[in-house]
Amino acid sequence: MPDQPILRLGTRRSPLAMAQAYETRRRLCAAHGWDESAVELVPVVASGDKVQDRPLAEIGGKALWTRELDHWLIEGRIDAAVHSMKDVETIRPDALAIAAILPRADKADRLLGAGSITDIPQGARVGTSAPRRAAQLLHLRPDLTVVGIRGNVATRMAKLEAGEADATFLAAAGLDRLGEDAVGARLDPQEWLPAPAQAAIGIESRSDDTRVRDLLRVIDHAQSHAEIAAERRLLEGLGGSCSSPIAALSHIRSGKITLSAAIFSPDGNVRIADEIEFAADDDKAPLELARRLLGQAPKEVTRHFGERP
Repeated sequence: MPDQPILRLGTRRSPLAMAQAYETRRRLCAAHGWDESAVELVPVVASGDKVQDRPLAEIGGKALWTRELDHWLIEGRIDAAVHSMKDVETIRPDALAIAAILPRADKADRLLGAGSITDIPQGARVGTSAPRRAAQLLHLRPDLTVVGIRGNVATRMAKLEAGEADATFLAAAGLDRLGEDAVGARLDPQEWLPAPAQAAIGIESRSDDTRVRDLLRVIDHAQSHAEIAAERRLLEGLGGSCSSPIAALSHIRSGKITLSAAIFSPDGNVRIADEIEFAADDDKAPLELARRLLGQAPKEVTRHFGERP
């Protein structure tokens, strides 16, 4: 048993984030033959966990999930940070690098409060603060009312139980990681596209820390890493932010990635969808898909997208 931990892993303190950190530690210890004490978990309360009564776009965007961990990592207080990749800003500091992506879990959303989108009662209130979910829902069911709810998995389930909404959405992967695999109705991700990078756990290190990057590389899942890189490259091409209604789904087979994506107007009235197939090492193809989507989109959609390469 080492006197000092070999790795200090930073993580948000929420129950789901801790579950993801435990999974990362298990995989590292199994891969290297370490005792559990070799990997120390260092929790932090992220800004995004402190403010839960307003949409992320109003209070600082995705950086609220990573800000504290970024500082600790750059300062050397931790060696690596565990993230839900869908919550990580598209453009990261040069000093940091995504060193590993764990095998991706179920990419689907689950619907709580009804058996399907069709089964949601006429005029019901559906709780979500995600622009993608809101726009996709209103595109299919313009009769529904979207009400904003935020918080961790338990908080949102409690708000639904308290009647703050008639239905809501949660990521299947998060529910599964918390042992809530029987909760909600799974929505087919081919029909209800998930968020870019949904269901992926990423581990970030300092770019120049070769020791840590080498230790993390052994748990990197190449297929999942390629999918996440493609979806994040699409976000870069779209100039997407946490306020941009973007949905995406990728699959890799025999070295080829199929990337499907849709962008929306916030009210769901306009949906632009397209897909592209390309070699897994082609980082230009997702940008081409982004250009095609934006080229077909009217101003009521494109004004919700920012600077693009």
